[in-house]
Amino acid sequence: MSIFNDLGGAPAITAALDNFYPKCLADPRIAPFFAGVNIEGLKKRVQPFIVMALGGPNEYHGPSMRQGHARLVSKGLDEAAFDAFLSHFADTLKELGVPDGKIAEIAPIFMGARSEVLNR
Repeated sequence: MSIFNDLGGAPAITAALDNFYPKCLADPRIAPFFAGVNIEGLKKRVQPFIVMALGGPNEYHGPSMRQGHARLVSKGLDEAAFDAFLSHFADTLKELGVPDGKIAEIAPIFMGARSEVLNR
């Protein structure tokens, strides 16, 4: 069984994103990267990527992580911002009742995108 299924499928990913982005918007370290962004539209673009990354159906047809974040890197997206983002995602999963062991399985998946997101 995939992590995607273990979490509860698409409804669980939707719940996670609904709880995650308010944390990002409230964090002064990363909120500026979301200035002017339609968060509902962003969630619709991000959800298929997360579903695919966690072993669900691959319906992601967006840009690569490098392409999708290049503008943000040019505006200062760095290691600290990436770490804050991941921390909020882990906190969100914990709040939704995802066991620590499952979060430990998920973390390396997103950590593995660091070099692509940060264009390094």
